[in-house]
Amino acid sequence: MKLCVALDLPTLEENLNLARALKSENIWLKVGLRSFIRDGEKILSELKQINSNFKIFLDLKLYDIPNTMADASESIANLGVDMFNIHASSGKRAMSMVVQRLSGIKNPPLVLAVSALTSFSEAEFYDIYGEKIEKKATKFAKDSYESGLNGVVCSVFESSSIKCATDKNFITLTPGIRPFGEDSNDQSRVASLEVAKKERSDFIVVGRPVYKSDDPLGKVKRILENLQKG
Repeated sequence: MKLCVALDLPTLEENLNLARALKSENIWLKVGLRSFIRDGEKILSELKQINSNFKIFLDLKLYDIPNTMADASESIANLGVDMFNIHASSGKRAMSMVVQRLSGIKNPPLVLAVSALTSFSEAEFYDIYGEKIEKKATKFAKDSYESGLNGVVCSVFESSSIKCATDKNFITLTPGIRPFGEDSNDQSRVASLEVAKKERSDFIVVGRPVYKSDDPLGKVKRILENLQKG
């Protein structure tokens, strides 16, 4: 299991300072929509200058017509990031076009599909999709797997069922991790490290518990030590 720390702070400098504090650790960094819209390619290049071994997950959740998604995916690949995501609800044709477009690129980034946002409650999700979260998320995961994607973004609670429905090596990246019982904030489906391990998450995303900590490096070290226990 790999740790991905979310860089969701209000300014570029705050995000870079957090990255500097964590530069000694073998982690991934997530650059989300707010940070990328505000700071653009600069944040990506600055992070690589801090530590060229940082792996970067660009979390933009692409959702558009198939050709536009394929064009955007090619542009993202040329930014040199290691992973990005699209919405599974864009459909199999769009997902397949993204995979096909990236097939001609040397060392393309991993591509994950967002199944169900972890901010959704069961009732909110049903209002939009007309199905329960686990059933629909599993269907989205099957579509993503059949389209050739590397994995999905899901909550911890769908991770095992998705692997059973697809393949044990199909990646599950799980946001909403509260490592040691921290507040859930705006997430509805949160889980601890122990649950993430039990449900076989491949990547865990941790944001507020790290960047709101008085000792972010200490918190990251504690998380990594916990993960190494298996």
